[in-house]
Amino acid sequence: MNKTALRALLRERRALIAPESHGFTRPTGQGRRAPGLSQHQVDQLLHRTLGTYHRLESGSYPNPPTDLLREVAHLFDLNEQEWVSLCRYALLQDPPGPLRPSSGKEIPGIWQEAVDGIEHMAYITDASWDMLTYNSAFAALFPGGHAPANTMRWMLLDPEGRKQLTDWDTAWVPWILPQLQAAIATRPHDEILAQIEKEVLADPQLAGVYEAGGALFHPDGHERPLCHTEKGPGWVSICAAQPMTAPGSRLFILIFRPGRVLNHPRPPTLRAR
Repeated sequence: MNKTALRALLRERRALIAPESHGFTRPTGQGRRAPGLSQHQVDQLLHRTLGTYHRLESGSYPNPPTDLLREVAHLFDLNEQEWVSLCRYALLQDPPGPLRPSSGKEIPGIWQEAVDGIEHMAYITDASWDMLTYNSAFAALFPGGHAPANTMRWMLLDPEGRKQLTDWDTAWVPWILPQLQAAIATRPHDEILAQIEKEVLADPQLAGVYEAGGALFHPDGHERPLCHTEKGPGWVSICAAQPMTAPGSRLFILIFRPGRVLNHPRPPTLRAR
């Protein structure tokens, strides 16, 4: 637990909430003059035993339950980045899932210009793997320049995807299915992911592999064979990142190299000098 950072975050956000907005009145005589809700009022609003919130804010509540942290985050109207910080400060780990169901579904509009400015194929998907934006280089990968609406469904279930992803069953499927499982574990109520899982379990080529499970390896840095609509067979080196304001979203940059054989040296790992 990072007590100093936890106390600073909670104090700052608690001070922004007017007690009157929750039906409380400020004392008119001598008494508390600090801005925002009192710790006692937080306990009342959360229907918690008096002193619970004080223990949390003071850092004297070891391993506080996630449901308490989530209730506080909603009361204080934390954003997703602040929710991550709260869990890291209080539990020294990332949260088990997003704070709100809508998180990971949208990104700032400036990302369109950023993606358009990337030379290589680039695209961003949301937490359900629905396409948010992509550049012209990525569109050229597909027949007619039409990028898929959901990249997870395209990679796993679309017949055209299975053709373009060279050695689909050995070079792609074992890496993609664990990502679907991890996404569902994080977002168990996501209807889009649930529907994709349903279709995967009904597919004789995928069901057994999916049910067997597999270790999750992030695709960042992977190299996989792929057939480009315009450039023919080749390999893509995958660079993956995440927009900070949208947990579960993904930015992918695909560096394509033509040729049926992967014959370029892997670049060295980058480290600060």
